[in-house]
Amino acid sequence: MSDPRLRPDILDFEPYAPGLTIEEIKERYGLTRVVKLASNENPLGAPPLARKAAERAAALGFRYPRNLNPALVAAIAAHINAPLDQVLAGHGSDEMIDLLLRVICRPGQSNVICWDNAFSMYRLTAKLCGVEYRAVPRGPDLALPLDGLAAACDQNTAAVFVTSPDNPTGLTATKDELAALADRLPPRALLVLDEAYIDFARPVERFTGLPLALSRDNVVVLRTFSKYYGLAGFRLGYGVFPKTIADYMTRARIPFTIGVADEAAGLAALEDAAFLETTLAAVHASLDAMAAGLKALSCRVWPTQANFLMFQPPKPGRQVFQGLLERGIITRHLASFGLPEMIRVNAGTDEETALFLEALAGVLRG
Repeated sequence: MSDPRLRPDILDFEPYAPGLTIEEIKERYGLTRVVKLASNENPLGAPPLARKAAERAAALGFRYPRNLNPALVAAIAAHINAPLDQVLAGHGSDEMIDLLLRVICRPGQSNVICWDNAFSMYRLTAKLCGVEYRAVPRGPDLALPLDGLAAACDQNTAAVFVTSPDNPTGLTATKDELAALADRLPPRALLVLDEAYIDFARPVERFTGLPLALSRDNVVVLRTFSKYYGLAGFRLGYGVFPKTIADYMTRARIPFTIGVADEAAGLAALEDAAFLETTLAAVHASLDAMAAGLKALSCRVWPTQANFLMFQPPKPGRQVFQGLLERGIITRHLASFGLPEMIRVNAGTDEETALFLEALAGVLRG
């Protein structure tokens, strides 16, 4: 029997399903070495400058940070050439998603829209905020249904989420396609572009919606420090919002969500140009090698602008995923996205890429 104190619409709430950890796979299969290619993390680890900055800042761990982290916001705004009053930093881009919906959605009335097989935080956050979540069917070969998103809107649509590059497919809308979608939205709706993986796009300028967020009043861009900047464990993200929305999000948010060590790491990561350049080279080299290796093993591979590939192996997805686990390779089986025959694998070091392809060959050849 459920607890009567709970909201009725929370009773069937399913939590976010994270990827498996190295420690649990070592313990489960008695392995001494495990390669994790499941969570789209930076294969080079955290930036050296960020690690040193966080260590120095740890001495101030007994102090509260400055509320709203003005130094970090200023550095981000300068980095992307955006006005200060349009930029907010948060405890991961997940905080930005949650706070945005709390500010713009009306419980029991508003709806938010995305497509099927999407990042689950949009649906989970909408449900927690008491608003309707609408999932639009994808096109052939899981194509991004931009026309379908526009058609699903009505006068109560508060936000239309577009993950671009898309998780888990890697497919990406162009800037022109995003501008056309923004033109078709109803007056109250925001086009929310989740650009967690945009830094890996080739070229970024063709795909990013940042210029739209800086020039239009109905476009939001969300980004993270978890992928390109190698700071997944520090939980940093930011958004570029219309000025009025940014103002009220600032008023509504809880204080001190970014700690002193997190902020120090973020500030340093923005300055570590050598690390970022090396990251791009390593990720693109790994993806190119993986794509070639996967195709040689008769896997179907989707094109990507992210730091991962989605592929369909010639054997059942669950079986292949399990076989890789037993060989010490963690990938992401996409059953939780509603794609049980697909597997997602992120870029790794040269050694990790080779180990993955060797293990996959072993699984597929029995």
